Amino acid sequence: MDFELSGRSEQWRKKLQTFFDQEVLPRHRAWVDHVANHREAPPFMGDLQQKARAAGLWNLGLPELAADEPGTRLSNLEYAPLAEIMGRLFWASEVFNCQAPDVPNMIALQNCATSEQKQRWLRPLLEAKTRSAFGMTEPDVASSDATNIATRMIRDGDDYIITGRKWFITGAAHPRCSFLIVLGVTDPDAERTRRHSCIIVPMDSPGVRLVRSLRWMGCEDHVAPIGELAFDNVRVPRANLLGGEGEGFKVSQVRLGPARIHHCMRSIGLCELLIELMMVRSAERSAFGRTVIQYDTIQRWIAESRVELEQARLLAYRCAWRLDQSGHHGASSSIKTSSSIKNWRDVSLIKVAVPAMLQRIADRAMQVFGAMGGSDDTPIHQALAWGRLLRIGDGPDEVHLRQIFRMEPMPSWSVESSPYLAAHPS
Repeated sequence: MDFELSGRSEQWRKKLQTFFDQEVLPRHRAWVDHVANHREAPPFMGDLQQKARAAGLWNLGLPELAADEPGTRLSNLEYAPLAEIMGRLFWASEVFNCQAPDVPNMIALQNCATSEQKQRWLRPLLEAKTRSAFGMTEPDVASSDATNIATRMIRDGDDYIITGRKWFITGAAHPRCSFLIVLGVTDPDAERTRRHSCIIVPMDSPGVRLVRSLRWMGCEDHVAPIGELAFDNVRVPRANLLGGEGEGFKVSQVRLGPARIHHCMRSIGLCELLIELMMVRSAERSAFGRTVIQYDTIQRWIAESRVELEQARLLAYRCAWRLDQSGHHGASSSIKTSSSIKNWRDVSLIKVAVPAMLQRIADRAMQVFGAMGGSDDTPIHQALAWGRLLRIGDGPDEVHLRQIFRMEPMPSWSVESSPYLAAHPS
């Protein structure tokens, strides 16, 4: 396998890097100041998005765009280094309409929606005219086992009536969020993986209530504010069903595969920034008669971070490459083909490896920076919190490790008969 960037990918990487350096990074302090005071994206976001779209840097994370849909048709592997650049700032992906949870929702709509649903719900997302969310996790059940999801969707003529509660819904508290895709039980008597369905719920539907906004480890997601929602007898047309009844997990996995990969790609870019911050900080500070970077401990931390980062990048690139060979359905655990099994295993591998790496590198960076590393003056404490969240969100480590173990083939030989072991004494 050759994971060197293609000429086309390198061209787009340089183009995005130039735009990032000239248009996005110079606005970072203004963005931080604005969200600190107003808790919403600053007015210049719209201007930046227009410039990005005019430059052709739009909807970069959607390789399956239709001919009439706006965006740059890049493969997952071509998109990977671009996502790294965006990942250096928590808000940069929104400039290019590449933010979660909207991109995974776009992918779900591309693959599972009817033509009418695409026109009503997908098109505005592609144009950045609205925002969306995906309601899965619930406060009253262990959502790590998705079959526990208990929100009810009861058929009533041509409608479904939805009752339940969802929380830690990324993007649900955004003021421009106009709809969310909700996973709930439509047939409690069906087999475990066929009980659930996904349905599109407009946020202004009677009975949908934003209970509260949520933070994670004291950090607020200003790009896609997290919310808790209550659904009190919410009536939604049957036409809003996404995919067939009982296909809730299939729809969920179509969106979750790319979502996990994109999170990991951005996290790798964030780790690059953390390593740079460690290098600069330790070179500028002195302690006990020499610069901090001269100490063996600091050099080892930086070197270990580089080793871990390069390993993670190769895993992420292989995962993206394999997904390109099979399409987004190939990342679904509900589709049992040899390629999908490999893809699902790769997604689980990076989902475990990258967040843990991000935590370790952020912890080292915080130690190098001292007290400043835990303040709002640096992104380090947010990086540490983000890495910890990713070890739970989109499937906790334990679930992915279980999947990885279950895909590990059992050797055909026994210990007693193994040619690799010395013969037992008679």
